[in-house]
Order: sequence, then structure tokens, then C-alpha cells
Amino acid sequence: MPDDFAGHIEDTALKDALSERYLAYALSTIMSRSLPDVRDGLKPVHRRLIYAMHQLRLDPTAGFKKCARVVGDVMGKYHPHGDQSIYDAMVRMAQEFAARYPLVEGQGNFGNIDGDNAAAMRYTEARLTEVARAMLAGIDEDAVDFRPTYDGEESEPIVLPGSFPNLLANGAAGIAVGMATSIPPHNAGEVCAAAMHLIANPGCSTADLLLHMPGPDFPTGGTLAEDPAAVLAAYETGRGGFRLRAKWEVEKAKHGTWQIVVTQIPYQVQKAKLIEQVAQLMEDKKLPLLGDIRDESSDVIRLVLEPKTRGVEPEVLMETVFRATTLETRFPLNMNVLDATRTPRVMSLKEVLQAWLEHRHEVLVRRSNHRLAAIDRRIEVLEGYLLVYLNLDEVIRIIREEDEPKPRLVARFTLTDTQAEAILNMRLRSLRRLEEMEIRREHDKLTKERKGLRALLDNDKARWKRISVELEDIRKKFGSGPSGDRRTELGVAPAAIDFSFEALVEREAITVVLSDKGWIRAVKGAVADAAELKFKEGDKLRLLLPCHTTDRLVLFATNGKSFTLKAADVPRGRGDGQALRLMADLQNEDDAVALFVPMEGMRYLVASASGRGFLVPGAELGAEKRTGKQILNLKPGEQAAFCIPADGDHIALVGENRRLLVFPLDQIPEMVRGAGVILQRYKDGGLSDAKVFRLADGLTWRLGERVRTETDLREWLGERAQAGRMPPNGFPRGLKF
Repeated sequence: MPDDFAGHIEDTALKDALSERYLAYALSTIMSRSLPDVRDGLKPVHRRLIYAMHQLRLDPTAGFKKCARVVGDVMGKYHPHGDQSIYDAMVRMAQEFAARYPLVEGQGNFGNIDGDNAAAMRYTEARLTEVARAMLAGIDEDAVDFRPTYDGEESEPIVLPGSFPNLLANGAAGIAVGMATSIPPHNAGEVCAAAMHLIANPGCSTADLLLHMPGPDFPTGGTLAEDPAAVLAAYETGRGGFRLRAKWEVEKAKHGTWQIVVTQIPYQVQKAKLIEQVAQLMEDKKLPLLGDIRDESSDVIRLVLEPKTRGVEPEVLMETVFRATTLETRFPLNMNVLDATRTPRVMSLKEVLQAWLEHRHEVLVRRSNHRLAAIDRRIEVLEGYLLVYLNLDEVIRIIREEDEPKPRLVARFTLTDTQAEAILNMRLRSLRRLEEMEIRREHDKLTKERKGLRALLDNDKARWKRISVELEDIRKKFGSGPSGDRRTELGVAPAAIDFSFEALVEREAITVVLSDKGWIRAVKGAVADAAELKFKEGDKLRLLLPCHTTDRLVLFATNGKSFTLKAADVPRGRGDGQALRLMADLQNEDDAVALFVPMEGMRYLVASASGRGFLVPGAELGAEKRTGKQILNLKPGEQAAFCIPADGDHIALVGENRRLLVFPLDQIPEMVRGAGVILQRYKDGGLSDAKVFRLADGLTWRLGERVRTETDLREWLGERAQAGRMPPNGFPRGLKF
């Protein structure tokens, strides 16, 4: 091979060659593709799309142009990558469900929230939005630096002026080599408010900023269900995540039925795939409480979830759905961006806002200097014009008679080269008197503006005040009204819900019926008329207990034991039910004293027929075994007589000897088990009835259909273990309250 064609070969270790090339690839991916710039919040492809549309004059007031034209310009001039990837980026910038504040206004099919793709670029059209116009404000006024494009034929901006807080308002997501970014969208009005607070209080904390910008604001709405401490930690470190749930409500229907309607779904969740996922989980029997799902959406989201039975609690149903489906998602926060030196790093919320404000400050200074230079040039020309009007005849003579009028004008009137050139290029019709007056007015106006700009550039506080005014304008323009109002509700972290087997059992309202001879059964719903209930011959109704099939019932028996019964186990249907002793370990001589659903936090008074008793927490009445739990210790031949809620501050006792005693409830000790203390002392007989009440409300008892209330109880007030006194006139002869 001739020497002229011999290639230059270097011996390099494979390890070094791979490392060098992979590092170059990694840097290219990080800086030129995947990570946004903290100043304008854009990746190169988005920035080039906006700038190309600006060059095509696709302003919000202009007409639409085919997306293929835009993509072609971007690919040919600025972005040497595939046309489909450029078009996909453009489509996403136009989708209202993908971008909180779209930068592109699309015309045609740009996809939908179901996950359908946009039409081909030859069918769709686009132009810029007002948000994009705000991003470009000042780009022709030397606000930012430009660099040559990949082929050196054009130039493109390194960063946009970015008067709109795009990074936080629209968010960003990208995966580079060894690093990634994930920033959720926020409300632009809240971001501007936080930035203005940072300008006024440079030493403020992240917690202070979150008072103005409390969290993400996703375009599809939803509910932010995250602990405030976790939100604060995420924004302080730049890393974290947010739990986002669908927004739902309960719709009531006829006959006690209801359904759940989902009106907003989490961000980046495709509705069609969500429904498909739920349907598959129902088929796999992994959503036991859900009966059906329907999509009734039009231009607004409406997903209908029907429970299997109306006895299911809506909160429990939705909690099972949230845990199994994408109706609840977690959006990660990783504010890994390129700073002003094009260096990737993770920033906190305060650092991101500060970097954007510093960029706005630099843009303000550069635009002011650019405007000041333009004013100086214009004033220089205007002063030359004014010299023409003061020496009009001489100027005309020089132009007509001199072969080289320009140097003669400069020498005669001490003009600059720029002034002389402007005078020579001036039209004859501009020499009228009215034009001179207009030039003087323009000169005075520009002089005043120049003075203001110089004062602005010399005063740091004035510049930051101007930036605050600009932020307020942005906040009013984009942070208010239907498009600017917050869409994502700020909720709280959901409380833990028990998902044991019992929690997933269908909840249905029933009424437990207990007969006088100890037969128990359940009927569906509430009993409207107890007279319609039938019993065995010689038997009658003792107790009606409304409850639900998921409830656990407490049975307190005459032997001082408590038993736990499952309401779902109580036999239902026609018939007399079954004997109570078959559900609890009761002897024939044992009988039920009380049957109730224990109330959370309630204490109960247990007492024997001999007048001894104590207070026991409701949680201690539950029994794990069928044999029950011994609560009240009894002497041989003694029986338990009462187990009543201790909801009050005083207790009234009446004995079989017809003596009434009232004393404060706090004189009775609280115990877990035992024989108790003497409540009322008797010479003969025992305890007939007891009642816990509030002294301020008075003591009531029933006389037939009437209810009597006695408020003056001073005569019967005493201490525990006293005998009491005769009850007031009109007290029932049966000695029962």
C-alpha cells in the first residue's frame, strides 16, 4: 500500500479506549439529551423545537403550520436525530394531560389520556402558546448566548430567557447514563409566590417556601396523600417521592345502594390500561370487594366502581383498590439538573428557585444593556437629525455641491460617522416641520428611558424589585383563572386500615333477635315492627340488637363470664334460630345478662345480684376462647345481674328492699376481673336495677308510655356502700328504671 494511503495507527489498551469512548457517550447523553437546564427547565430537543417555531413565526396569534414542517426544520437545522423522537417530544408539549402548562398548541389528533397515539405529523398542525412566548421573551435582545448549530450554518440559543418557571411548573423526567431526573409539575402561581418570598427573604427556609408552594400540582388532578414531614424532607434534599391517589366520591342510589365515581386519575396513568388492570384483578379474584367497573367518561373522567354488596364500606373498598391498582401511584422526586455551568447535580427546592432567579437577573441586566445601547445609538442619530434642522440650507448645499459630502458634513458640523450616514440616508419628505417636533419628543422620551435604565443597572435592589414585578405579572397571567387554579388536592397520609380476613367480609346490616328462653337468630336489615316476629309457644322477645355482619358481640352471662360472638355466625333465615348455649359455653342454668356491640373506649359496669361490682374497660370483655372469660367472681349460688355502659358521671342503684342510692361513678374502681366492691348495702334482698347517668341531665325512669325526670336528687345523693332512701313518689313498683 502506498505511504500516502497508509492510516495512522496507535496502540491503545482496549480498557482505555472503551473507557474514553463510553465517557464521551455518557457526557453527551447527560448534557445534550436527558437532563434539563435549571434555568429554563428544557432539554435540547424541547428548546430547539420552541426556537424553530419562533423562527417560523408560529406565535399564538399566527396561523397553524403542519407539524412535519416544524419537525423538518428542527431536524435539518438544529437536532440531527430521528424525526419520530422529535415529533414525540412535540406531541408531549401539546398534551394538556401530560403538560401542566402546554408550550405547544396543537390542532388535530394529539393523543388522549387512554394512551392512544397522536396522528402522523403530516396530519397535525401546531403553533406556540402564550407560555412559550413568555419563555422566549427577550431572545432577540441579547438576553442569552447563542452557539453554532451542529453543521455551523445556523446558530441556536444555549438557554432560553425563561421568564416562566418552566422547570417546576411543567416538571421534567429523563434517564441518562448513571443518573436520572424526575421533577413533578407544580402550580405556576405558587412557584412565583415562593420565588417572590425568596427575593424578599433570601435567608428563608424550605419550610417557609412550602407555605407558598405546598406541593406538586399535576395536570390530571388527583389527591396528594403524603405526610407533610416527608414532603419537606424531599424538597430539602431534592430526593423523595409523593403518593398520588385518584379523586373519588360516593354516589347514593335507590334502596340504599351506592357506587364510587372516580373523577380524576393519577398523573401519567393511561385510563384504558387502568381499566384493563382492574378487570384482570377482578378475574383473578384479587379484588374481593369490587363487583364491577365501568368507563362512563366523555371529555371528563368518570370511572364507576360498583361494590359486590352495599354492606361494604366505601373507604375499605377503595383502600383495597388503591393497594392493588394504579389508582394510587408514587411519583418520584429527583431534582437532578444542569446548573448554570452545565454541571449535573441534585438541587434542593431553594437552590432551584435561586438558580432560576439568578438567571432572570442576568437576563434583565443583558436586556437592559442591550436596550441602553440601542437607545444610545438612536439618540446619537436623533442628535444628528436635529443638527440638520438647525442648519438645513447648509446641509443641502453640501450634499448638492460636494463630490464627497460625508467627510465635509463631519468636518463642518462635528458629526460622528453614524450621524453623517443617517443624514445622507434621510428622505427629503422627512424634512418637514412636524417631523422635527416628533424627533424632539422621541429624543426626550429616550433620554428619560436611558436615565431609568442606568439607574436600574446601578441599583441591585431596584433590579430585584423589577424581577418581583415581572413575577407578579406571570403569577396573575398564568397562576389564576380556570387554567391556573390548583388541580391536585392536598390531602393527608392515609391511616392504616386493617386488612385481615374479617375486614374484607361483606358488611351488611342485620338485627340480632334474642328470645326470653335463650334462642338467638338474625334478620336482614332493621326490624320495623317487633310484633311481626314469631317465637316458640310460651316464648317471647327479650332483646333486639341492630348491628352488622362484621361486628363482634359481647355476651355477659349470669355466671360472671363474658363471651365473644361473631354476628356473621348468628343463624339467619326462617325458623327460631338456635339455643344461645350452643354458641357459648353456657350451662342450662346460665342465662344471658346482656348482649351488645362494645363501643370503643367505653367502660362497663358489671355487678352481681348481691350488690357488688366494678368498672371494666370494654376491650377487656372480649374472649378468645369459646369457654369465655371470667370477669366477675361470684360466691356459690350468686349470680351476675348487670353489665351496662358507664356513660355518665353518677350511678343510681335501687334494691329489692325499695331503697334508692345515688353516688359519683368515680367511687367505683376500674378492674379487669374480681369480686368487686359493695355498691349498695342491704339487710335483706339484693340489687334490683342500676343506671349510669349525668347528674346535670337528671335521673329518668319510665312509667308505662311516659318518661319522668327527677333533677333534684339531693335527698338520695350519698356515698358508695350506703343503704339509700325510699325512692320518690311515682317510682315504678317493679323497681326498674
